[in-house]
Amino acid sequence: MSKITDVIVLGAGAAGLTAAAELGRAGLSVTVLEARDRIGGRMFTRIDPGSGYPIEFGAEFIHGLPPEIWEPLQSRKVEIKEVHGESWCFRNEKLSSCDFFSQVDEVLQRMDDGSPDESFLSFLNRLYPAAELNPQKREIRQRALDYVTGFNAANPAKIGVHWLVESMRAEEKIEGNRPFRSRRGYLDLLEIQRQESGQAGVVEQTETIVEAVQWSSAHANVSARHSGRPWEQTARRLLVTLPLGVLQAAPGQQGAVRFVPPLPATKLDALGKLEMGKAIRLTLRFQERFWDTLSAPGETSRNLSAMSFLLSQDEWFPTWWTAMPDKMPVLVGWAPGHCAERLSGKGQSFVLERGLGALSRLLGVERRELEKLVDAAHFHDWQNDSFSRGAYSYGAVGSEGAQKALGQPVQNTLFFAGEATDTTGHNGTVHGAIASGRRAAKEILAGFPKQELA
Repeated sequence: MSKITDVIVLGAGAAGLTAAAELGRAGLSVTVLEARDRIGGRMFTRIDPGSGYPIEFGAEFIHGLPPEIWEPLQSRKVEIKEVHGESWCFRNEKLSSCDFFSQVDEVLQRMDDGSPDESFLSFLNRLYPAAELNPQKREIRQRALDYVTGFNAANPAKIGVHWLVESMRAEEKIEGNRPFRSRRGYLDLLEIQRQESGQAGVVEQTETIVEAVQWSSAHANVSARHSGRPWEQTARRLLVTLPLGVLQAAPGQQGAVRFVPPLPATKLDALGKLEMGKAIRLTLRFQERFWDTLSAPGETSRNLSAMSFLLSQDEWFPTWWTAMPDKMPVLVGWAPGHCAERLSGKGQSFVLERGLGALSRLLGVERRELEKLVDAAHFHDWQNDSFSRGAYSYGAVGSEGAQKALGQPVQNTLFFAGEATDTTGHNGTVHGAIASGRRAAKEILAGFPKQELA
């Protein structure tokens, strides 16, 4: 049996790495356990060897000006660019420029958290009764549905209006409607976190699949398999930063963790009020930016060279975006909600086929031509990933207080962090995860005798 460590952190994502570094700097011995063979969790960047461009399999955009991300990047003078360009919509079987987001915002601003909570779908049905009889209202209603489904990777029949209102208020404070990217994507932030963890003396152990946690008010014992072999260690405190989907996994499923004794009823109730969003993204690198020379019907004086987003109601990949402001020959397809459900579990050839089919329909380019132009395709099935089981979390109807309850410590032994526990309205974001890691670190440090801290 290894000597007792001060803190074991389950999960080497943004929350776990943030908390581990702060705890290590305070003088505690910290071990981070990660099931995968890499750290970063849902931050997953690879540099494309053919272009040097960062390919994101998980988080991509920096939403607004959150200090949790901007401060470390700016302190190291990492280049950050704001995404800009034109939005195009495919509707009535043709392409046209559109002001998609401002129209949607008008609908979202009419949500009210002073009334009883309801699903976003229920809210829209009240706002636009018999919308099918009015083409203009029908289109606005559909755009609002597409936005909530796409941006939150959510089921509109489940996501709560109260949660959406809180999220919108939080976004407004940091100008969350402005997307940015750093030079090498989230790899820039991850390398900073890796460096800070190393300087703080944190031990990072990958390929360690935790199976059970036996805990009391005095300590927690972790049983796992490290590189396929039995492994266990005891800690005075345990910080759980596992994704919501993993915490919700049924006993016996890969990635599921058994707690002995079971987690309190308040935790289980909170888990039942939160949902894990579903999304699949497909990144395609082409030989050239073929869309630069394309023009939409009636738009002969303009081409798509400044396109940043392409929005549609395609049944497989309704949303696409470019690398703007960089002029890279890259298109990213986004399949949220039910689209992701239909793609999940399929192989790359199936996903690529559906992606190219969508682009062919939307841009009016022969599929055979697109196939000739594709140099590389990348995707990751987060729903089928046992150590994520989804993209990111959102609150269902009646979920007020669920994030706080999920994040509450238990008997000064079990602590919880991760984007699903964020209470500031930033669920589903990297900065929300980082904020939760800082909060959990403070809670852990508050429970340690002062003389034991550096």
